[in-house]
Amino acid sequence: MKKITQTITIADRPFTFETGELAPQAESAVYARYGDTVVLATVAVSKQDSDRGYFPLSVEFTEKLYAGGRIKGSRWVKREGRPSDDLILKARLIDRSIRPLFPKAFKKDVQVIVTVLSVDRENDSDMVGMLAVSAALYLSSIPWNGPIASVRMGTANGNFVVNPTNAEMEFSDLDLVVSSSKEKVVMIEAGANQIPEEKMFSAIKMALDETKPIIAVIEELQKKAGKKKQVVPEKRDHKLFDAIKKSHKKEIVETLTARTLKKEGAYEKHMQLITELSKAYEEVYSTSEVIGVLDEIFEENMREIILKTGKRVDGRGLKDLRPLSGRVSVLPRTHGSAIFQRGDTQALTITTLAPPSLEMWLESAEGEETKRYMHHYNMPPFSVGETGRVGYPGRREIGHGALAERALEPVIPTEEEFPYTIHVVSEILSSNGSTSMASTCGSTLSLMDAGVPIKAPVGGISTGLVTQGEKFVLLTDIMGVEDFGGDMDFKVAGTKEGITAIQLDIKIDGLTLPMIKDTFAQSYEARLKILDMMNSVIPSTRTAVSEYAPKVETVTIDVEKIGEVIGPGGRMIKSIIAETGCDINVEDDGVVTIAGLDTAKVQTAVDWIKGIVREVKEGEVFEGEVKRLMSFGAFVEILPGKEGLVHLSKMSTEFVEKPEDVVSVGQTVRVRVVEIDQRKRINLSMLFGEDTKSERRDRPRLSSQRDDRSRGGRGDRQGDHRGGYSKQRYQHPHLREDR
Repeated sequence: MKKITQTITIADRPFTFETGELAPQAESAVYARYGDTVVLATVAVSKQDSDRGYFPLSVEFTEKLYAGGRIKGSRWVKREGRPSDDLILKARLIDRSIRPLFPKAFKKDVQVIVTVLSVDRENDSDMVGMLAVSAALYLSSIPWNGPIASVRMGTANGNFVVNPTNAEMEFSDLDLVVSSSKEKVVMIEAGANQIPEEKMFSAIKMALDETKPIIAVIEELQKKAGKKKQVVPEKRDHKLFDAIKKSHKKEIVETLTARTLKKEGAYEKHMQLITELSKAYEEVYSTSEVIGVLDEIFEENMREIILKTGKRVDGRGLKDLRPLSGRVSVLPRTHGSAIFQRGDTQALTITTLAPPSLEMWLESAEGEETKRYMHHYNMPPFSVGETGRVGYPGRREIGHGALAERALEPVIPTEEEFPYTIHVVSEILSSNGSTSMASTCGSTLSLMDAGVPIKAPVGGISTGLVTQGEKFVLLTDIMGVEDFGGDMDFKVAGTKEGITAIQLDIKIDGLTLPMIKDTFAQSYEARLKILDMMNSVIPSTRTAVSEYAPKVETVTIDVEKIGEVIGPGGRMIKSIIAETGCDINVEDDGVVTIAGLDTAKVQTAVDWIKGIVREVKEGEVFEGEVKRLMSFGAFVEILPGKEGLVHLSKMSTEFVEKPEDVVSVGQTVRVRVVEIDQRKRINLSMLFGEDTKSERRDRPRLSSQRDDRSRGGRGDRQGDHRGGYSKQRYQHPHLREDR
């Protein structure tokens, strides 16, 4: 097959699709280039249907460091390992965009692999990968009901920007990704700096318009290189469905409703019903087929009642929230903790504070970056009353943690305002709908309990959807059964002022703009109620961090003084650490961070560093300790780490033959600064008042009378930018992260 190319201009930059040259044995493959960011999207499909009870779609997003001209930093391991959280989130973004458009009857294994081949640090690889996957699926024989297109929306000077560059995103208040077909929105993912619902809706509407020309280009490519689509026969057995519905509908609805509401004995009745029906139809149908029909009948009935009466399984109205409760300071030794509960969904959230030196380092093809606020989400199997695997988090856990992290990120104080690394963990203790939004609410309470001065409390809620033709009904605060049997899970988090995060998952072919607009209005109404409840639990952030949290102080010094703080071979800073037990971090810009568990020791370290860099002036008087004696005088420490010389001629009005005649090591003496020479050496005098009349100026020191002392300076620094290190970090053993 010869190479076929289609090009379109997106945001004033050319975007090129190519097919027919690379990966010829894949079901389909598309090479896409945007600027100098290049990806290869491939699609493979099994020959036979899967015997699993769900559609086996997998999406992998791979990015090797060679794409950015980099080699892994590890000295011993150069091969890339498991995918990073960022790559998993990009894979989920694509999965959630394409999954709703596969026919329900299609059960073959489909594997989508996106390989990033080149990154230009300007154009995001996730957007390039998304469009490449859409084109590859549309060109394949797989009966996928695309194509779709995706764009990223940002802001600049108050205006919306389509597919902003990475540099533009640095100053954007919005990071919105919208995937859509020609007329409907299929997926939304957003992070925002408290953007009002009206403005967010405008951005989504604009994104929908921007995707249409891209879809047209993919359709043109399909006409030139597309394969004939497979026909998927309807596989639902209407005979079994109709027979069971006719004979047992009332019993099925009552039994599954009771189980949904966790009534006593409901599980046993449900299993008894499954056994009875399985035996009745065992000659023709399997037990799994019977169970599937029971679920279908229950979901169909649930949807009918909601659409006709506006009543839900648990008796709530369409906009009603389940009972809300919250509590803070639930754990004695953690830095901050909270429990948030909404109905049967319960989240325990814990905040841990640490020095800035414990921030997370991330490595990708685009380079290295750091992260000082992290949120992790865990949902053990007991939270749904089951047994199961416990260990490394799955993609769902990583995705939910990232959503809650994104929701709180806009309100987290800057490092200058709050010089801590912040780690939040949500433990889901009970799950029955929208645990990610419970994690978001719990995070707010936990952060406030920990004394983190967040800009505003953040709450979140999930809204569901039931459709029938053109008619649709929105459901506030969906339970698990409404999520499973409904058409949408639309999560919106934010403050009273605006939205901070969105995540939309759907099971139908897309949402119309009126559906999205109504969802924003309904979720905002619910969010205000949740925020009011949270305010009653903890009205404001604690005024101080926990007594068990490290105390962190920052000192800004002249960069020319960094060498003095570190000292030759690091001796000065190591002595401060040994004396105070603090963790000290020195940045290239002169910001010094001091952290420790003892407030007094931290203050001692702060004063010590300030003393080292303090500019001493002529005429100042100090009480200092004699540190060393030389043949020509005595060295006195006037400030921590800062010494001056008292020459023999300035020790007494009488003739002094040797310094031992007047002073001894360890003795405290009163001295006065009489001169700071061109080499910044401090000359001191022990003479005051009338005695100063006999004082004379020192003769220039001979080379044999050198101070034998180092005043530091940039040459004393270890690992400055010339040595390849961006930071100097010195830790007390008790504060090391690997203890």
